[in-house]
Amino acid sequence: MQMPILRPTVAEVDLKKLARNMRKVHEQAGAGVKVLTVLKANAYGHGAEKLGQFLQQHQLSDFFGTASVEEGLALRQAGVTLPILVLGSIYPFEAFEYAINNQLAITIASLDAAKAVSEIAAKLGKKALCHVKQDTGMGRIGTRRGGVFNVIEFLAHNPNVILDGLYTHLSSVETDPAYTEEQIGYYRDTLTNVKLHDIHINHCHVAASSAIAARPDAHYDMVRTGHSAFGLEKGFEPILSLKTRVVYVKDVPAGSSISYNRSFIAPCAMKVATLPLGYGDGYLRALSNKADILIRGKRCRVLGNVTMDMLMVDITQAGPVAVGDEAVAVGRQGDEEITLAELAQKAGTIDYELCTLLMPRVPRIYKE
Repeated sequence: MQMPILRPTVAEVDLKKLARNMRKVHEQAGAGVKVLTVLKANAYGHGAEKLGQFLQQHQLSDFFGTASVEEGLALRQAGVTLPILVLGSIYPFEAFEYAINNQLAITIASLDAAKAVSEIAAKLGKKALCHVKQDTGMGRIGTRRGGVFNVIEFLAHNPNVILDGLYTHLSSVETDPAYTEEQIGYYRDTLTNVKLHDIHINHCHVAASSAIAARPDAHYDMVRTGHSAFGLEKGFEPILSLKTRVVYVKDVPAGSSISYNRSFIAPCAMKVATLPLGYGDGYLRALSNKADILIRGKRCRVLGNVTMDMLMVDITQAGPVAVGDEAVAVGRQGDEEITLAELAQKAGTIDYELCTLLMPRVPRIYKE
C-alpha cells in the first residue's frame, strides 16, 4: 500500500525544465560527444530512479554515473538499461562481481584494483567494463602521472576486460584557470602515450558541468553533467522547488521569544506563521534567523532556530495570511524567487549539499 501524501511539505521536480537543460548540455557538448548524467546521491536529492527513467525514455542522456554499486543496481532494478559508470572507488573488491553481473562500468583507480577486477571477471566468465581514473590534481582517487599508464596497459592487454574509458576530474575550473590547464595537460600527455602504444579507449572524459562551457577543448568523447542538468549552473533552469503550507498563525506581542534557546525576541508586535518544515526534512538549522520563505509573494524571514519538524516566519508585512496558504522555501512565487544558491550562501555551504540533504520523508512530486 502506497502511503498517502498528508503532510504538505513536498519537493517538486520539473521534468520539462530538466529536458530543456539536457538539450542545452548536448548543444554545448557538440555533435558526436556523449553526455553522462550524474545520478549519485539520489540524483543530488532529485530522485535518481525517476530521473533515470525519464532521461532514458526521452533519449536525453547517453550514460549515467553513480557513486556506488548499490546506486547502480537500484537504477538497473528501476529498468534503466543505458550504460552506468560507478564513479567511486569500489571496496571491498568482491563488489566487482555485482558490478560485472549487472553490466556496470567500474572505476579503476589503482593497479591492485585492475588485477582484482581481472581475476573476478575471469572467474565469472564475463568481461568487465573499466574506466581508468587518473588523478591529475583533484587529490581524491586515481593513479597519478607516473603510474596511470601501467594501469591502462595492464587492462588493455587483459582478455577479461574492456577498456571502456579514461577520465579525470578537474578541481578548480571556476577559480583557477592555470591549475585547470595543468590538469588537462597531464591528461593530454597520458592520451598521447596511449596513442603511441596503439591502445584504444572507448570513452575519454574530462569536462563536468562547469568545464563544458569553459573548456570546449576538454570535451573529448564524452562530458559529465549534474550541476547543469539540475539547473544549478548559471544559464540553466533550476528544476527543484521546496514547498509547504502554513499550519498555524498567531499574534506575538513585543518581547516574546520564538523557538529554542530564545534566539529571536520580538522587537515589536508581530504576526508569526508556523510551517511544517525543519532540519528533519533537510532544511538546515544554519538558516535560523537568516533565510526567507515566500508567502503571498512576499519574503518572510525565518524567526528563531529551525527545529526538526517546524519553523516560524514573520508574516507581519505579508498581508492576510491564513492556514493553508502556500509557502515556498526554494523556488518562485509571484515575482520573487529563492534559489538554492542563495540559501547556500546564507548557510555557508554549496547548493549541492542543500539539495542532497532533502530527506526521504519529503515526497518528490514530478511535473511533466
